[in-house]
Order: sequence, then C-alpha cells, then structure tokens
Amino acid sequence: MTAGNLTRGTVLADRLEVAASLWTRFLGLMGRRALPAGDGLWLERTNGIHMFFMRFRIDAVFVGKAAPDGGRPVLSVHRGLRPWTGMVPLVRGAAGVLELPVGAIDASATAPGDIVRLG
Repeated sequence: MTAGNLTRGTVLADRLEVAASLWTRFLGLMGRRALPAGDGLWLERTNGIHMFFMRFRIDAVFVGKAAPDGGRPVLSVHRGLRPWTGMVPLVRGAAGVLELPVGAIDASATAPGDIVRLG
C-alpha cells in the first residue's frame, strides 16, 4: 500500500503497512527500532495516538473519511513526535492516522487541507 498527497503531487509513503484491528492499532510502532524512509503505518478508524514505549521520533498525519474518489482531507499534521511523551491530542473528525518517518511531512509539503489518497 502507498500514500500520496494529491494536492502537492508528492509521496508520503511507498511502503505502507496497515493496522486494521484494535490490537494492531494499539501496538502501532511500539517495539520497533526504526521506521525506514519511505515506510509508514496506516492506523484505520482512529483519531488519536500515543508515544508510550516508542524508541524513535515520528511524523503523524491525521486524515478524515474517504470521499467517493478515495481522497482523504488532511486535518492535522504533527512533526517529530518524541518517544515517551504520552498521548497526542485527539483530532476531531479524524478517521485514521499515518505514522511516518520524521521528515516525511516536510519532504511531501503536506499541510492541513491537502488531499491524501491511500492505494
């Protein structure tokens, strides 16, 4: 699976893992040593994340529900979230979160209001 910013014509992740169950969403990236460039984790049906038990920083992109064409509006972006800093504030209206390597938001120029498509 991949994630692209349709508004900017940029790529957020070339290799996107999906966390669809309650358990895989809870685990997220916990226990991993790193998230390589181009990789990411898609957390379906969630509007919040935590940084407990994390070993590295991440970028997070909160998106809304998919439109009929598959595009999802970017609601909030969080750069360089530090491990062990607790909960990231819930994002109202979010229907999922992309967890990405630090720098992915800036490299793709992703901002609230952009449209992202997963595929």
